[in-house]
Amino acid sequence: MSDAFATPAPRNPDRIDLATPPVEGGCSSKDTMRAAAEKAGKGEVLARYEADYPKGPHDQPQSMCPAFGSLRVGLRMRRTATILSGSACCVYGLTFTSHFYGARRSVGYVPFSSETLVTGKLYEDIRDAVHEMADPALYDTIVVTNLCVPTASGVPLQGLPKAINGVRIIGIDVPGFGIPTHAEAKDVLAGAMLAYARKEASQGPVAAPSHRPDRPTITLLGEMFPVDPVGIGQMLEPLGLAAGPVVPTREWRELYSALDCAAVAAIHPFYTASVREFDHAGRPVIGSAPVGADGTAAWLDAIGAACGIKQSIVDTAKDGFVAAIRAALAANPIKGRITVSGYEGSELLVARLLIESGADVPYVGTACPKTRWSEPDRVWLEAKGVRIQYRASLEQDIAAVEEYRPDLAIGTTPVVQHAKSEAIPALYFTNLISARPLMGVAGAGSLALVVNAALANQDRFNKMQSFFDGVGADENAGIWRDTPVDRPEFKKKYAARMVGLNKSAEAIGS
Repeated sequence: MSDAFATPAPRNPDRIDLATPPVEGGCSSKDTMRAAAEKAGKGEVLARYEADYPKGPHDQPQSMCPAFGSLRVGLRMRRTATILSGSACCVYGLTFTSHFYGARRSVGYVPFSSETLVTGKLYEDIRDAVHEMADPALYDTIVVTNLCVPTASGVPLQGLPKAINGVRIIGIDVPGFGIPTHAEAKDVLAGAMLAYARKEASQGPVAAPSHRPDRPTITLLGEMFPVDPVGIGQMLEPLGLAAGPVVPTREWRELYSALDCAAVAAIHPFYTASVREFDHAGRPVIGSAPVGADGTAAWLDAIGAACGIKQSIVDTAKDGFVAAIRAALAANPIKGRITVSGYEGSELLVARLLIESGADVPYVGTACPKTRWSEPDRVWLEAKGVRIQYRASLEQDIAAVEEYRPDLAIGTTPVVQHAKSEAIPALYFTNLISARPLMGVAGAGSLALVVNAALANQDRFNKMQSFFDGVGADENAGIWRDTPVDRPEFKKKYAARMVGLNKSAEAIGS
């Protein structure tokens, strides 16, 4: 037997080899996340999202996390609890934004670690949380939402019980790599709730809504200013119809009433999953909206045709409302060139109203996709010479501002910021345009006040630009005791020195 020790095998280093090139993907890669989700069994869900919410012409507009949309829908519903499953930073950002927008209730959160995610314990934790919260005295529904990482890991929310103690359980996946905008995420939850309610109604009697009109109703699809459903109801009354619930609804039983309608008005045209449920229920869906004189006339014709109303009755209603709208538009004219962009889904409708008010609108950008429900608006706008950009990126919206140099830019926060930096008056679409009526007579003059006030600010912008010219830009950026003086000779000398150093480095390396 030899006394010599065996030579040990070479040992791998305990530290990370920083020279090794990083693996492509990771948490920041949508492609990697999507591939992981498909491998984990979420391929069918992602394929449906891809069909419902097509991307392009580029990948995805710059918008807030899509899950904000579905979260907002759930938080606005009475007797509805919300549970999020995702990274802590994502949950923090979503809840902060939701409360900033007025949510007044708590959001449930099921945290996870690498171990619970990999072993499947996260699903068990979610199931335990749902059982703990399912109190019929407090809730009609509990919505559980997978964010990016749980979706990519295949956490199977579809395996949760459909109901616990009479409380409905709805699980949805809302990954940022599968749904382009937060507007469309509203449809994910609204569609899931309609599907659940439709199945309940098909199995037997359901709870009656708190208010039930004595006439056939038109369900309104898409969030809108509260005055708009009232105005739409007034326009429907001469046709023997009434305005039904607005989807997304504010309480569960309204879903039954929404399904029990004569027709559906797709005011916002991107609710594809919701439209599918109405199709299954046999309800016709009408696109566009009663915006402006032309839009209102065409919309009332479409409603009459869908509901079998005599054309003479429709024409009488049109004569009265269209004349009143034309008078309101004439009394509140808007003069000036205006570009419009946003991510709410009503951008094309706003452009129509502005044009009928007298404005020149050369460009409309929307983060939402092109659908058949917005086709009447596209045809009308393009006939007026408007360029429409679906799935508009921030770069495209800013390029439109630069190209057309409008008197007013209506858009998202960064578009507004860019326009104002160019001394162009601008208005934030969500807070200043969406937060007012657009439909019927009430909508005809609603934009003029805020738009004309903004247009009148051009002189103020010119004075501010002149006063602050050169401040905070280039070498003057920041706060200085003495204004920096540009030294081009120093820059030239330093640049020549760097060229020499680079040549020396190349010589040594060779």
